[in-house]
Amino acid sequence: MSKKFDAFLVECGIQRQTSAPYYPQQNGGAECANRTIMECARSMILAQRFELEFWGEAVNTTVYNKNRCPTKALDSKIPQEAWSGRKPDVSHLIVFGYKAFAHVLDEKKTKL
Repeated sequence: MSKKFDAFLVECGIQRQTSAPYYPQQNGGAECANRTIMECARSMILAQRFELEFWGEAVNTTVYNKNRCPTKALDSKIPQEAWSGRKPDVSHLIVFGYKAFAHVLDEKKTKL
């Protein structure tokens, strides 16, 4: 609620709309998106039988994938495409929780 930020918004032609504190239902779209992200992350953790300590990675993966899927809000365009102007490459995607091993350089290897 700073005056400096308000001045910035006016300069950019952005109209600020605030909501009452502790009433998340006033922002239904964001609440729905957050619920969808958390449900997807929970499903990935349960499917892989991971500990809950990996919830952050599951949320990051969910949002990463969500930004690379078409959405009705953008007339079936991909959010990443709408932002950058080019379709994202998804050939690198693998199953969440896929086994991977870190490569350690020979000069840094130890017996164990």
